[in-house]
Amino acid sequence: MEMKSAGSAGLRYIGRSKRNDMNRKVDHFLALAKKWQQEMVLLRSIVLECKLDEDYKWMHPCYSMDGKNIVLIHQFKEYCALLFFKGVLMKDPKKILIQQTENVQDRRQLRFTDLKQIEKLRATIKAYIREAMEIERSGRQVEFKKTEAFAMPDEFKKILKEKPAVKTAFEKLTPGRQRDTCCSSHRPNKVRHGKRASLNVLGRS
Repeated sequence: MEMKSAGSAGLRYIGRSKRNDMNRKVDHFLALAKKWQQEMVLLRSIVLECKLDEDYKWMHPCYSMDGKNIVLIHQFKEYCALLFFKGVLMKDPKKILIQQTENVQDRRQLRFTDLKQIEKLRATIKAYIREAMEIERSGRQVEFKKTEAFAMPDEFKKILKEKPAVKTAFEKLTPGRQRDTCCSSHRPNKVRHGKRASLNVLGRS
């Protein structure tokens, strides 16, 4: 797929008339990107070459197969990345997949800091995407640790002990949401302000 310049007016691609696989929300996202714009445009073209469906989820370009999420493009201050939803199941022969934090069980990143790096790894990126697609086709699932296996900050434990309503709300969450809450509550600003912060963590602000 041929790519035009990545300026704000140059985010249209040759090939749109042939395939209806590009999402206009992603066009808009890339047009407004203040950092890593060209890198994300290139990553988009590489992902689409793997025949995945493009969508816009969680405020980022997301790519799926038969309704199952495979990979997402996102950006941070220091890098942009491809996020593989079942990255932990991938073989990673190049040893380049990164676990964001110790509590992230399933997802893994490929991080990039310039266009040349992406171009150099183009074949590898496509191979990793195809492996992720094959994992999804196989039906393999990630075995998650139970909620109690996660470290919970003492401050959050205290909140659960002292605030019955918060404890009840926490126990009503799905296991996945409980894990997310445990991970989020490791951030100081999530537990600094007592009941109000704990309710925000549980989505009950």
